[in-house]
Amino acid sequence: MTNSHGGHDNDHSHLENDHENHYSDMEARVRALETLLTEKGMIDPAAISEIIETYEKRVGPRNGAAVVAKAWTDAGFAGWLAKDATSAIASLGFGERYGSRMRAVFNSADEHNMVVCTLCSCYPWAVLGLPPVWYKSPAYRSRAVMDPRSILSEFGVTLPATTRIRVWDSTAELRYLVIPTRPTEAKCMDERELAKLVSRDAMIGTGLVTTVKPSP
Repeated sequence: MTNSHGGHDNDHSHLENDHENHYSDMEARVRALETLLTEKGMIDPAAISEIIETYEKRVGPRNGAAVVAKAWTDAGFAGWLAKDATSAIASLGFGERYGSRMRAVFNSADEHNMVVCTLCSCYPWAVLGLPPVWYKSPAYRSRAVMDPRSILSEFGVTLPATTRIRVWDSTAELRYLVIPTRPTEAKCMDERELAKLVSRDAMIGTGLVTTVKPSP
């Protein structure tokens, strides 16, 4: 495993619970404000949950899936993505805010890439939406670096012992997008069909892409 600086919805309650007990000052303030506004009847918790669900699992990841599908079907775009992911992704209308740069890392039979942010929870919002709770948890952030093969197994990802796992550490200035391996049985699919196969977790590196569409 190499730690480089620059998804699967199984039950990861131990990771999420660990995160819940380690609120940052900002998270604590946000939760306190949300509680206050809810008590005053100014916001609907169900509506807030729906918005979060939309950006976490639907709207955001669709952008990243479009990038992956285009890389699979357009060799020229894939080459551009490998050299200058920031510009290539922006050409599709998806740009990171606050000047963050993007880097695309490509999976292969010999190497599997995985993304973490060891310092906080830097995440490519423009292509993946909101980060999942487990991504921000101290448990994931530490174990992804120390024992990535073990944590991948908890996501249902079992890789051959010969496959190298490379962990990329996101920062506020540089964020990563994993380009998963295209399933061999998906050769006849067009770009739109391929995008439907790509999950958020596959673009973090904690999932694989199969021809069976993952659950939303």
